[in-house]
Amino acid sequence: MTIKKTLDTLVKDIYHVMETKEIPDTVDAEAEIEKFGEGIKSLMRQQFIDKDYANANKRKTIRMSNIGRTDKVLWHTVNGTDKEPLTANTYVKFMYGHVIEELMLFLTRLSGHSVTDEQKMCEVAGVRGSMDCKIDGIVIDVKSASPFGFKKFKEGTIAMDDPFGYVDQIKGYAYSEGDTKYGWLVMDKQNGHICTLVYDEEDTEAPVYKYINHSIVDRIEHVKKLVALPEPPKNCADPVPDGKSGNEKLPTLCSYCDFKHSCYPELRVFAYSYGPKFLTKVVNSPRVKEVVDEEGF
Repeated sequence: MTIKKTLDTLVKDIYHVMETKEIPDTVDAEAEIEKFGEGIKSLMRQQFIDKDYANANKRKTIRMSNIGRTDKVLWHTVNGTDKEPLTANTYVKFMYGHVIEELMLFLTRLSGHSVTDEQKMCEVAGVRGSMDCKIDGIVIDVKSASPFGFKKFKEGTIAMDDPFGYVDQIKGYAYSEGDTKYGWLVMDKQNGHICTLVYDEEDTEAPVYKYINHSIVDRIEHVKKLVALPEPPKNCADPVPDGKSGNEKLPTLCSYCDFKHSCYPELRVFAYSYGPKFLTKVVNSPRVKEVVDEEGF
């Protein structure tokens, strides 16, 4: 009798396969390797050949993947505000993330868990998107993350600190399926650690409940109205002190934004060893090189 796998053991099962190379009898390893190879080939075609795919990523529309972003980011996106061009290393980083996601789904199937509904189209209140998949029947987004980001998934706190809107994105996918349970499969791309996180909107006693108990339909209707306004909403966050220097810098949320130069035209960038620092106010000039072209970061 075959025992049905559940998401609760997914990480343990993947680790077991990696350590022992023992694959469940129910899994056709050769077929899964072929599928993984085809997935990587498809990804490379999207990246380097498929012009429609490249243009799709430039559309000025509300999508399920961005519905959780801040109001001002969405206004800029839909209204065609000039954004920072992606640098070569950023393209590499994104492609690496897609490869990791293909790898995670391969390992999921190889460990005997079910992967269904890959890239299934979803729609809520006129906003469309495609979910990553369902794993063992649960709507799942597959992510690669930095160690800092991974920690939020590992500890279950992503809903409390969600600058990229991951919760609303997956709420939309789940809502379109009539589900109230959803989650993530995440890999720490630096260290190879894996975790799963599942939220259940019917669990009213969970500490996270107050952060996820909102209507995704209301969110979408709100966004539709705000992007139609003639002027953008207020800034997403205020600058913060840069230590005791008297300078002020962008908060983390804004430092990753493609529209930061539109919000702060006088923004100055300085090259520290750990990366660029974006100063909105300079009282004492840093003793590092000021960057005019951010191509190097």
